Amino acid sequence: MKVAVFSDVQAVLPALEAAIEQIEAWRPDMVVMAGDLVNRGPDSSGCLTLFDQMRREQGWLPVNGNHEVWVLSCSAGPPANEGEREIRRFTDWAWQQVADQADRLRGWPDHLCLHPPQADAWLHVTHGSMAGNRDGITANTTDESLVGKLPEGVALFVAGHTHRTHQRHTQGMDVVNVGSAGSPFDGDVRGSYGRFTWRGGSWHTELVRFNYDRERAARDFEASGFLDEGGPLARLVYLEWQRARLLIGGWRERWQAAVLRGEISLEESVSRYLRDCR
Repeated sequence: MKVAVFSDVQAVLPALEAAIEQIEAWRPDMVVMAGDLVNRGPDSSGCLTLFDQMRREQGWLPVNGNHEVWVLSCSAGPPANEGEREIRRFTDWAWQQVADQADRLRGWPDHLCLHPPQADAWLHVTHGSMAGNRDGITANTTDESLVGKLPEGVALFVAGHTHRTHQRHTQGMDVVNVGSAGSPFDGDVRGSYGRFTWRGGSWHTELVRFNYDRERAARDFEASGFLDEGGPLARLVYLEWQRARLLIGGWRERWQAAVLRGEISLEESVSRYLRDCR
């Protein structure tokens, strides 16, 4: 049995297209998209349309990511204040992209579990951890901190969210982060996904890196309106994609609360943060 899992496309359509080509060439029995297909990038609509096609025609399966939840949440009501309006500006822009096909986003599960034929070696897929879709696992996550965050009775736990590939064995199971197909944060601009093969009575893991048309993706960021209409944080997202490094996390820790309190504009906070990052 062969299972492919990819995650965190983040609305980068050329990356999704390349991932599909890679995965189809491997010919797995099952494919799971482990969340964050949309938002944080230039083409949420195109990515959702293409994935839904693979879902209908090939039986590919989705799992909710924090960005699917956030996009749908933003569609439910207006921001509470000007700071929140600016912070969620690129997400509101993404919602406008997918609003006419929003039903394709609704009803996705938070977890998927499967097992190979005639064996109970369960494979569990979620976006973050059992603690939630914003609780990710990286190389810096200690085994002790994972207590209570992993499911019981599984052989293989697979997740995404952090945009960094990682694997370890703990609590009697293999734990694998498949990284990001569209916007890695480990310094390697190539996309990634996981191949999981049931062979000889156990699961075998291969983490695959792949190239995609980044020149086309860069044009998409420029031409789509993402940078012009997504607000100051869209600039940070684009720099993250260019550098394959997380930036918004640092901005959030330093400036988000002040922006929400109205003490500084989002534009000024991002400008100061970028000066500090040089």
